[in-house]
Amino acid sequence: MVDMLKAGVIVVSVAALLAGASTSVVANEPYGYRNNSVLLVSPDGDLLDFTPEAGEVVISRDRMGRRVLIDRYGNLVATEVPAETYFPRQREARAPVYDDFGSPPPGWEDDGIVPGTTPPPNVIDPQPLDEPMPDMPYGGPDMAPPVDQTPQRTVTPDIPVKSNLSQLEITALQVFLDREGISPGVIDGKMGQNVNKALVAWQEMTGETIDPNNAEDVLERLRLSGGLAITSYTITPGDAAGPFVAAIPEDYAQKAQLPELSYTSTAEKLAEKFHMDEAYLRALNPGVDFTIPGTIIKVVAPGEAKKGEVARIVANKGLKQVFAYGADGALIAAYPASIGSADTPSPSGIVTVERIAFNPGYTYNPKINFQQGANDKILSIPPGPNGPVGTVWMALSKPTYGIHGTPEPSKIGRTQSHGCIRLTNWDATELAKMVKPGVTVEFID
Repeated sequence: MVDMLKAGVIVVSVAALLAGASTSVVANEPYGYRNNSVLLVSPDGDLLDFTPEAGEVVISRDRMGRRVLIDRYGNLVATEVPAETYFPRQREARAPVYDDFGSPPPGWEDDGIVPGTTPPPNVIDPQPLDEPMPDMPYGGPDMAPPVDQTPQRTVTPDIPVKSNLSQLEITALQVFLDREGISPGVIDGKMGQNVNKALVAWQEMTGETIDPNNAEDVLERLRLSGGLAITSYTITPGDAAGPFVAAIPEDYAQKAQLPELSYTSTAEKLAEKFHMDEAYLRALNPGVDFTIPGTIIKVVAPGEAKKGEVARIVANKGLKQVFAYGADGALIAAYPASIGSADTPSPSGIVTVERIAFNPGYTYNPKINFQQGANDKILSIPPGPNGPVGTVWMALSKPTYGIHGTPEPSKIGRTQSHGCIRLTNWDATELAKMVKPGVTVEFID
C-alpha cells in the first residue's frame, strides 16, 4: 500500500522532467508531471521518494534507450520505466543494484566526499561513462542505443572489428585492457588494430574472450577491475610547473642545443600520465586552461603498472606487437609496437637485453645510425620524454638496437621504426621494470 501511494505521488510530480530536453521550466520550481504511464525508479529498485528541482538533474539515456536522471556529480538518480512493468523489490537480503554503466547506487559506498563540496586535490572522482562531452547535448548520437545489427566478425589481428560501441564505450574497453596489462596503446576512444590485437592477446593470457560489441559485459568487467573509465583529476602545481620547452625541433642538431627534451605543455604531460592521446584529453575538456593548478579535468583511469618478472620477450614484426612472458611461459603483458622498416629492418632470431637506462640521453652517429637530415657529425641529444628514445632504453646484444619509448605515442603500432622496438613511454617503462639483463628477445615475422 505504501508503494502504491508513493507511486501516485511520483507520477503526479515529475513528468515534465521526462517530457524532453526542450521543455522549459522556471529555475527552482519542481518539475510538474501529467503522465501516469511511467514511473521513476531509483538505482536500488525503489520508486524515487522526492521531486527533483530544476537544475538538480539532467536527462540522458541508458543503453536500453530509457531516459535517466543524472545529478551534477554524475550519479544516477532514477530511471524511467513503464508503470505496468514495475514490481517493488523485496526489502530483505537486497544487494546493491548497479546501473548500466557500472555505478553503484548513491550512498552504497562512502567515498568521503560530502555532496556540495569540492574534492581535495588529487582525489580521483569517478564520472559516469555515459556522460556526453560538455558541448554535446544529452540525447546525442553517442547516447543512443546501437541500431546497427550487422553480424559481428571474428576478432583476429588482421580483420578490423565491426564496433557498435560509442566513443566512450570504446574508451571503457581500452581502459579495461590497459588495467589488465594488455596495452591498447594510447587511449583515444577509437576501435583500431591496436585494440583488436590487445583483445586477441588478452584471450591468450586468460583463456577467455571478450565480445567488443557487448557494452554491458565490457562495463561490468571494467567495474570489477577498478571502477569507471572516466574520472576527475585536479591539476597540481607540480603538473603545471614543468619544465616545458616551447617546441621540439625536427633536426637533431637543434635538439642537441636544448638542455632537455621535456614536455611541451601540461596537457602533453597529463596525457602521458593517464595513457591518453593528447587530442582526446583536450576533447574531453574543451576550453580548459591546463596551466592553472586546481583546475578539475576529466581523464581516464588506467591501471597500475603491471608487476612481475619477465623471462622472455617476443617481438612479432608482422603483428607490430611485443609479448612479455614469465619463467612459467605464461603471458604477463603485451604492447603494441613499431618494429623496423624495409629500409632499416629489425634483427632476426634471438638476442638478449644487455642494459637498461631510464631517462637516457641519445648519441646520434650518422656512420652507424640512420641518416637524419643533413647531419654528418656525432651529436649528443639530451634526455627527456620527447627525446628520440623517450624515457627508457633497453640495449640489445645486437649493437645499436634496443627497446625504447617514443615522443609520439599516438603513432605506435601505426608507423615503422629505424629498426628498434618502439613502445609508448609508459609501456616501455612498465616493461623495463620487469626486465633484467640477460632476458632473451626473439624477433619473429
